[in-house]
Amino acid sequence: MNVALQYSGSQGWVRLLSWIDKLHAKYHKPPIMGRSKEKGGFSACVTCGSQDGLIKVFEMLVNPGDNVLLDNPCYSGTLAMVQPMDCNLIPVATDHFGLKPESLLSVLEQWKPGDAGDNTSGIPKVLYTIPNCGNPTGATQTLKRKREIYSIAQKYDLVIIEDDPYYFLQFNVKTISHSYQELDVDGRVIRCDSMSKVMSSGLRLGWISGAHPFIERLILHQQASLLHTSTFVQMMVSGLLDQWGMEGFENHVRNVQEFYKGRRDAMLTYAKKWLTGLAEWSEPQGGMFLWMKLTGVDDTTSLIKKRALEKKVLLLPGSAFDVIRGSKSQFCRISYSFATNEEMDEACRRLAELLREERS
Repeated sequence: MNVALQYSGSQGWVRLLSWIDKLHAKYHKPPIMGRSKEKGGFSACVTCGSQDGLIKVFEMLVNPGDNVLLDNPCYSGTLAMVQPMDCNLIPVATDHFGLKPESLLSVLEQWKPGDAGDNTSGIPKVLYTIPNCGNPTGATQTLKRKREIYSIAQKYDLVIIEDDPYYFLQFNVKTISHSYQELDVDGRVIRCDSMSKVMSSGLRLGWISGAHPFIERLILHQQASLLHTSTFVQMMVSGLLDQWGMEGFENHVRNVQEFYKGRRDAMLTYAKKWLTGLAEWSEPQGGMFLWMKLTGVDDTTSLIKKRALEKKVLLLPGSAFDVIRGSKSQFCRISYSFATNEEMDEACRRLAELLREERS
């Protein structure tokens, strides 16, 4: 306890960092892990939740006036952190398998690959994506897509920010998706991980990993801002993980996956029961969100913010996730993480009632 209540290193608690190394060696197998840190080898930094690390990554990489590529639709928390940075946000289209390589290439083809070395060219330097069980869409990119996107990043010298808090919420544990970090032979992927979805969001514990030169800069940022993530929290979680061992952690993750899979299945059952013919959706392969298109509705914003609230149905309109502010959206995001079966059933019934009223 005496140690837990003291200052500690900005990079993170040593035993927790050791566990992170083991986790990445098993699940992501970074090609750069075999290199020394001096030659751009693997490194990690513990942060106060992955969002704290994510904003530090953006502050490290993005300057005012830069063009930044993002999934569209995009996690609203990310939009909230980058919009004040005075950079230009460029949307890259997605579908039910996530970011589309052809859309990324279409955006980048207005530049030449050689422009990457010219700071005056305006060529984007950063691509941000949630590759697995995305927020808000629930989409998971296929390995084929990830390879294509990584190849494009190599061609145009992009840094990929891989924001992956839902990695362990994939429901098909036998075919868990590969990460960009596993493909990263160049050290161009900066990965964001979190304990919020598999342990507790209140712990505020995450980590950023990637090539050491990036992480070294991140640690300096941490020294000058937060100083370090709570020593007490790091030691508590590290002690639990040591007690569990990797097998115990994986058993816990499977229980979490089963819980959310049950929530997902219930949500799909009630959506089909009440909203067939009124809305369209794809089955999410993980995570905690259902991305739903309300047919016949030009823009869900006022419908969700006013009329749905009046019926005590809490949803988020698709416009909240659009990279371009003020865009209309036919979509809404439904979260099934906390609601009971009875609440999901009643919410879908009320939404169906609202959509019928809207049509009439």
